[in-house]
Amino acid sequence: MPQKPLLLTMGDPAGIGPEITVKAWNALKNQARFTFAVIAPPRVIENAGGNVRPISHLAEAHDVFSQAIPVLPLDGRIATAGQPSLDHAMTITESIERAVRRCLNGEADGMVTNPIAKDILYQASFKFPGHTEYLGELTQSIEPPYARGPVMMLSGGGLRVGLATVHLALKDAAAQLSADAILNNARVIYGALKCDFGIAKPRISLTGLNPHAGEGGALGMEERNIINPAARLLREEGLTVTDAQPADTLFHAEARENYDAVLAMYHDQGLIPVKTLDFHGGVNITLGLPIVRTSPDHGTAFGIAGKNKARPDSLIAAIKTARDIANNRAAYVSG
Repeated sequence: MPQKPLLLTMGDPAGIGPEITVKAWNALKNQARFTFAVIAPPRVIENAGGNVRPISHLAEAHDVFSQAIPVLPLDGRIATAGQPSLDHAMTITESIERAVRRCLNGEADGMVTNPIAKDILYQASFKFPGHTEYLGELTQSIEPPYARGPVMMLSGGGLRVGLATVHLALKDAAAQLSADAILNNARVIYGALKCDFGIAKPRISLTGLNPHAGEGGALGMEERNIINPAARLLREEGLTVTDAQPADTLFHAEARENYDAVLAMYHDQGLIPVKTLDFHGGVNITLGLPIVRTSPDHGTAFGIAGKNKARPDSLIAAIKTARDIANNRAAYVSG
């Protein structure tokens, strides 16, 4: 079966999304396997220097991609680079919703989301913490091929790291850490490693919450009371999962040979290693959805928007990762 195109959302049009989309297309236009189309007002991409071809049907993207950026047109006001505006909120969310619908109905193999500014969307009554939770809601009626998420994973520098807690103050992350969160997220990560990454026998390492993984209780009891009991339950289910490991020794090269993914207990614990190893090429992946979704691991960068300074590395990596996951998932489901 021939590959279907990927879809890119426009993100915030006042940010660097349009610029990195054009640069990603320039890097990939001669590689048909990475064919994508963008859901956006055509002028948003044109104003970033893109050679645009509006299309009516996503299947047309294959014929267009080597000569121009295929765009499924939206109506919307033209943005001023670096000046976010509430005027664009509806178009931003419409781009996301249309991409989801086309993925769910089988027109696209996956979607890659350009960065959004959540504070702008909150002013327009957007009620979700971010892309991840919004996509979970939009796809709630369809079952994924493994345990349901959404779970956020960051990949880069040879690491895959999922998070047990995400955007919380550190004190709140410690207070809200639960066995249920560890169990649910580990099951999703395990399923994703098999289905989306093609790993037959996944190995997951859990970090501790505290220094030295609690030092037997001397530096905190979360490992003894929450993390390790959850790990034992997961092993009883047949998953290969470690007890809590000291996070400060878990990410060096030799340690990385012993696992396929890490489940970190809080945001910075997991993201600092990924961004240290591959700051420009990290990818945000949403696991446990019935569709494939990736995104660049950075924000809108309003401060450099329109200045031709934005690097497309992370978006290019997100496009390539989405293609690989889509191919792995198709093989897993079919066979």
